Amino acid sequence: CRNARARKLWKEDIARLAKRERVELKALAVAIREHHDLAERLDLINSIDGIGLKTAIIILVRMPEIGQITREQAAALSGLAPYDHDSGNHVGARHIAGGRERLRRALFNAALPASFRWNPQLIAFYGKLTGAGKEHKRALIACARKLLIFANTVVARGTPWRKEAPEVASRPAT
Repeated sequence: CRNARARKLWKEDIARLAKRERVELKALAVAIREHHDLAERLDLINSIDGIGLKTAIIILVRMPEIGQITREQAAALSGLAPYDHDSGNHVGARHIAGGRERLRRALFNAALPASFRWNPQLIAFYGKLTGAGKEHKRALIACARKLLIFANTVVARGTPWRKEAPEVASRPAT
């Protein structure tokens, strides 16, 4: 907008709405903390590198069954599960569809900084995917799915997130 007065009004409105959003987020966090079980799940989800308080609240509110379902079910409910587009001999591209749009959008928005800066496991995963030829957006969707799987696992186990990946016990040679 070239009109300085209108531009000023819009900036004031945006600032007012941003402040209102912050206040409402804090009020929602306080309401969640009044319930012991919800507060515990919120803290577990928030312990994951790359998931902030806002994303943790969205996961908890938009997916109340978190921690009680399988990783495949969590991905399908969020709309981050890859579905095939095959028919007969035709093999089509995999795509995501359906699910809970607001949850999917929040996870995708959290995956971008998490896979570039905050979560070492996602950084390595993103690098592996792009190194194998995956496009940026497909790799980010895979990272968003991985974030949800991390959240589901952390809540199911009841233990906070650990920065380093657990060591896999090697099987003895037979």
